[in-house]
Amino acid sequence: MTRVLRLCLLLLIGWPAQGGEVQTMLLPMRDGTRLATDVYLPDGTGPWPAILVRTPYNKATLANVGTEGMQRGYAMVIQDCRGRFASEGDNLPFEHDAVDGPDTLEWLLRQPWCNGRVGTWGGSALAITQFQLAGHDAPQPRAQYLVVGEPNLYAGIYPGGVFKKAMVEDWLRMSRFADTALAHWVTRPRYDAYWAARDATRRFARVTAAAVHVGGWYDIFARGTVRAFLGYQNEGGPGARGRQKLVMGPWAHAVGQTRVGDWTLPDGARRPPSDLLDPWAWFDEQLQGREPRLTRLPPVTYYVLGDVAEPGAPGLEWRTTREWPPPESRLMPWYLHANATFAPDRPMSAHGEREYIYDPDAPVPTRGGPQLTLPAGPVEQRPVEERSDVLVFTSAPLARPLELTGDVRARLWIRSDAPDTDVFVRLCDVYPDGRSFNLVEGALRARFRHGFDREVFLVPNQVEPVSVELGPISVVINRGHRLRVHVTSSSGPGYDPNPNHGGPFRSAIPARKARNAVLLNRECPSHLLLPVCGDRF
Repeated sequence: MTRVLRLCLLLLIGWPAQGGEVQTMLLPMRDGTRLATDVYLPDGTGPWPAILVRTPYNKATLANVGTEGMQRGYAMVIQDCRGRFASEGDNLPFEHDAVDGPDTLEWLLRQPWCNGRVGTWGGSALAITQFQLAGHDAPQPRAQYLVVGEPNLYAGIYPGGVFKKAMVEDWLRMSRFADTALAHWVTRPRYDAYWAARDATRRFARVTAAAVHVGGWYDIFARGTVRAFLGYQNEGGPGARGRQKLVMGPWAHAVGQTRVGDWTLPDGARRPPSDLLDPWAWFDEQLQGREPRLTRLPPVTYYVLGDVAEPGAPGLEWRTTREWPPPESRLMPWYLHANATFAPDRPMSAHGEREYIYDPDAPVPTRGGPQLTLPAGPVEQRPVEERSDVLVFTSAPLARPLELTGDVRARLWIRSDAPDTDVFVRLCDVYPDGRSFNLVEGALRARFRHGFDREVFLVPNQVEPVSVELGPISVVINRGHRLRVHVTSSSGPGYDPNPNHGGPFRSAIPARKARNAVLLNRECPSHLLLPVCGDRF
């Protein structure tokens, strides 16, 4: 009997329950494409709970995970995604995961060695594959462990409608996806049916998994992690709603860092005091029926950033809360003023604005922030604050510490002489010695100010309101520190510079400079909404 014929027969009758060994197969999807899949079965006769891991990074590198899971009493199923390594198909990232994931899960649940309790596990791209299989009209996992992932592919690749150039291009190249993969994404700069089919946020109501969501304040997918937690927790179906855990640490894309950007954090920043960073502990409770220690924890565990220079400064600690943001957090407007100040006082003048010239051929350099292949995290910002194309607004020194815990947003009134341009907003913590460190940032391509599924171009020199999401944070700004805001129109090479001409994305139309302005008066009071957390200090 040939190997292929034997595999086909095994698929029809189910895989034999032989314990303590790895069995490799080519699992056919609904279109006949076969995906390389390793099955690790424990000793004994079963059936067992199962954990599914789908990866674009070579299942062979996860052999230790499969072996450990098998030894812990789980049937481990680890699969190369379509077109990757030993699997057949087109080598395009996340192209078929919304189909291949459910197909694999359905097959798994039919196996006699599976007791029907299935979890999914993985971080980064492996978390994205978990989101892609969730919420379909098909059998669902009972539990998930999602680390630094993004449920909405469009939001991850085009945050604010601006292409995340360095992250996407470098990742595609380093991961050796097909040469056509980049073109596949850059031809879709608008949120359309393609992205909607790969957007798990549209399917939250059908999710049934209890899940742990792990992210970091400086991670590329920080907003996605929080959004997924809130969606599963508040909008999810039976089994998901009210059964989520969120862990937000002081990290970039690598969980457990204590050196993040220019900051060295206390050793306790590596992990929370609970076992929430242990996926086995979570699966033991959800799939094995062990004592629900983690289940009883408050839904949200988060790290509060703080002054890393002053010993004993407030913050730099783990906290828990029943909801995100914490109930004591209140959004308070802080206003940008024409005299370059940043304060809670609303501008009273009938006139006031600041303008700058944005040249797409000389973008503002990317310094830290939510990056993957570029230096990430809090990085000294004074080199960019000296540029004429970066508007800088700074508060007075704080008389006492100020805690910000929640999501930061900006509401600006802008004017441009171009039909399209970008708006970047960044919030910084300025130390008494003048060092300025980025906390959160966001961007918006102006043509998408009314929604990412439509393009509405600017009328040159007409004032327009825009909203920019900067994302979640928890930080105590220490006494003597100042808050600072940047407003500009570029960040390169982290983001693809807007050519300002209003033409199709990456068209051959020559780029042009734009004269952009931010309005700062009583009729157009540009401001940030800061999540001021109680009156702790």
